[in-house]
Amino acid sequence: MTTEVYHYTESGLDNVYLASGFEFVDGPGGRCLKIKDIDGLHEAIGRLLITEKKNLSGREIRFLRQEMLMSQATLAKLLEVAEQTVLRWEKGKVDIPKPAESLIRLLYREHIKEKGTGSIRSKLERLADLEDKIDGHFLRLRQSNKGWLPEITQEAA
Repeated sequence: MTTEVYHYTESGLDNVYLASGFEFVDGPGGRCLKIKDIDGLHEAIGRLLITEKKNLSGREIRFLRQEMLMSQATLAKLLEVAEQTVLRWEKGKVDIPKPAESLIRLLYREHIKEKGTGSIRSKLERLADLEDKIDGHFLRLRQSNKGWLPEITQEAA
């Protein structure tokens, strides 16, 4: 058993150190790092990030986005911001607004849960699609047994 601590910079984060769960093995190209249960490790890192009280850094936002297998464009659409905005957050050029940071934490929380939980992502996608439809149109609402529902029209009633 190794007592060596490994600085896990491959995660894209500067502050992750492994105290166990890894070993160095000889491979065809030389000494290689072997991490046990890398998916579990990344989920543990993500869980720590979304439960910490501190603001997320740009690298942490990028880590969570990549763990959700989401492009910058997709995250931007879900949060209704420009793709360049997500890029600036991840590079640390501008601070992420608290509501957007909270939504990223919620999206990751949903990502690591079992299927069958309420889908925050699908709700955000529906809202983004509705915004696209509303732009330049009048919004008319109709009351139904399911509550108020929108009707998108080209003209005012």
